[in-house]
Amino acid sequence: MGYKVAVLGATGNVGQEMLNILAEREFPADEVVALASRRSQGTEVSYGERTLKVKALDTYDFAGTDICLMATSGEMSAEWAPKIAAKGCVVIDNSSKWRMDPDVPLVVPEVNADAIAGYTKKNIIANPNCSTAQMVVAMKPLHDAAKITRCVVSTYQSVSGAGKEAMDELFTQTRSIFVNDPKESEFFTKQIAFNVIPHIDVFMEDGSTKEEWKMMVETKKILDAKIKVTATCVRVPVFVGHAEALNLEFEREISDDEARDILREAPGCLVVDKREDGGYVTPVECVGEYATYISRLRSDPTVDNGLNLWVVSDNLRKGAALNAVQIAEILGARYLKKAG
Repeated sequence: MGYKVAVLGATGNVGQEMLNILAEREFPADEVVALASRRSQGTEVSYGERTLKVKALDTYDFAGTDICLMATSGEMSAEWAPKIAAKGCVVIDNSSKWRMDPDVPLVVPEVNADAIAGYTKKNIIANPNCSTAQMVVAMKPLHDAAKITRCVVSTYQSVSGAGKEAMDELFTQTRSIFVNDPKESEFFTKQIAFNVIPHIDVFMEDGSTKEEWKMMVETKKILDAKIKVTATCVRVPVFVGHAEALNLEFEREISDDEARDILREAPGCLVVDKREDGGYVTPVECVGEYATYISRLRSDPTVDNGLNLWVVSDNLRKGAALNAVQIAEILGARYLKKAG
């Protein structure tokens, strides 16, 4: 007997990707329900070769639903996740609302799958920030081998991480510039077409943005509280795929060859690192893929035991939807008794 799974936010970028991945990975579901706000009721979305009609969240009864994958705002998650969880349905939430709650596990399956066991406290499991997810997948095997003490990361984040409106603005601005009809920015604080914006989420008192803060605190919760993390998060005119330049410092010496060998064997990682023209992965090549790609591995001679690497992943997949489905797979296999 399989599960009954609800996907909340099914009409958005991440919700649609969740449905795609549930079908691709043949998740053992007897029934999949697409949910969204009342204004989207009746909209059709794809689930594999099937088409689902979206149901309204506020009239849906979660009794008998085993897992709810949430791809909504933090505000909606704050209101609805506890209500859904109270019906006995385990919530896997993609928003930032529950990530730092001590009673909610924050999980990247390749890194800390055992933390899923803590879901019973609130019946909620949190997905990390998309940029954090791919970074810790690359960091975990290296941390196990040589213990990372400090991480400096600069991100190059695609507009899809900010939703459909952001993608639409990049498209319309780009087209407008080509036809010499520039339009004012409405979604972003500055022009995104042919530009980069060093500002994601709101500013905090210390000058960091909340996105940068998330990467710091989430890495500590998922991987190791002792790692020092500093981030600069930048939005770039790319539709899908986040890239990150990482500078890592370790307790012991680790060569680039050793790191490359470790990462080749690591779950979720795919090393493409040829020291030649095109011997690396860019966001365009990672779209639609599950892997976290690692390139440009090299020693950093300016610090003791330092390494540089380039990390690229499809943010709608590993950064959000795939990570959530992987959590659901482990939840079903290890903890829910209904698995068939």
